[in-house]
Amino acid sequence: MAAGNQTEQWSSRAGFLMAAVGFSVGLGNIWRFPYVMGENGGAAFLIIYLICAFVIALPLMVSEFAIGRRGRGSPVGSMLNIAAESGTSPRWGAVGGLAILCVFLIMTFYTVITGWTFDYFFLSIMGAFEGITGSQSDNMFADLTGNPLRLLFWHTVVNIIIVLILRRGVQAGLEKAVRFLMPILFISLFIMVIYALIAGDMTKTAKFLLEPDFSKVTAQTVMVAVGQAFFSIGVGMATLITFGSYLSKDVSIPKSAVIIISADTIVALMAGLAIFPLVFAYGLEPSGGAGLIFQTLPVAFGQMPGGQIFGPLFFFLLIAAALTSCIGGVEAVISWADEHKGIERKKGALYAGFAVWAVGFLSILSLNEWSDFYPLDFIPAFADKTIFDTFDFLAANILLLLGGLFTSIFLGWVVPKNIKLEAMGITDSTFYSFWRFIVRYVAPPLLIVIMVMGISE
Repeated sequence: MAAGNQTEQWSSRAGFLMAAVGFSVGLGNIWRFPYVMGENGGAAFLIIYLICAFVIALPLMVSEFAIGRRGRGSPVGSMLNIAAESGTSPRWGAVGGLAILCVFLIMTFYTVITGWTFDYFFLSIMGAFEGITGSQSDNMFADLTGNPLRLLFWHTVVNIIIVLILRRGVQAGLEKAVRFLMPILFISLFIMVIYALIAGDMTKTAKFLLEPDFSKVTAQTVMVAVGQAFFSIGVGMATLITFGSYLSKDVSIPKSAVIIISADTIVALMAGLAIFPLVFAYGLEPSGGAGLIFQTLPVAFGQMPGGQIFGPLFFFLLIAAALTSCIGGVEAVISWADEHKGIERKKGALYAGFAVWAVGFLSILSLNEWSDFYPLDFIPAFADKTIFDTFDFLAANILLLLGGLFTSIFLGWVVPKNIKLEAMGITDSTFYSFWRFIVRYVAPPLLIVIMVMGISE
């Protein structure tokens, strides 16, 4: 085996699982998945999503953890080490570089959005939602996104927290943080679901979320389900390879992947059961994305009994979900800086945090002062896209999918069988045959189709 330079490791399997679940569970689980599910046939979509998650995304997650554990380096270093061991071109290291670029771009705008959750947490504590109307809620959100200094303040706070956590290392920093944040997330979500059962309209929610409507299922639905599974689980954005590089040989990668994907899906479903009963109970329109969280829900919290308590609890839950994804994403960048630029962790955390902060400022300005500036307007796929939208589209619709595509080709076709089996810690079994079939013949064409559809929309 090619020697990696990775010395840090998880203290336990539980610490690794918490960190991986924390990275996968993000704002997308809470503000996108439940709505997409409701709009695409409810339980019919859920069935398709689960098939996509466990049949397509799981083998890719196993692949990334295996590359990290075998290569014992950053995403670039791990790819280089396995390429060397396999006797193939060092150019495969560029796939790791693509993943690093992807996660860096995502972090530059994701930390901005995380700042919104902090702002709304404090707004909810101060009773700003009390008796608020829909138009007042819309204005409140517009006041936030239209104020670059206010956005910059929270963006700075978020990046300082990330740096302070990650400079302490894998066990004392990242792992300790997720051990604190993940129980908070699950307890808060559980309390919110119980409250929604009591105070909300569960009948309409069950109809919207859980009633199967196969008439809404089309080929596009399947593509949406694959995309949601892929993005939610975090395949193709460097972090899973980085986390795999800290993983001991006695941890089962396939079993861990099943646990992580199951937890990720459970959180998304619980989020739907926590949010939509409140939305329907107060006659509000269900929506997806930022509008649901920052415009629709404040109206519900402002009208419902106990909203003064459950509003802050909900936004605290969002902070936990967002921060665990942020620290996982930036960790991958720090790992690369340490390995390829010789920057030790404490400095690396500071430099990575500053880079995310500085580029994130461009996303902040694109929400207000530069809202009519479209940097790549001359390219049809990027027409009418601000800097914020451009980073999002480039990362989610191109880089992420390219990373997953090339990783599938590399591990599926290039790396010898004995190295693959050792890397995954499995025998030549039914699971290996299933994994090999998906990674070779299913994932690559599917990812190409999704990418072409995304770019040509």
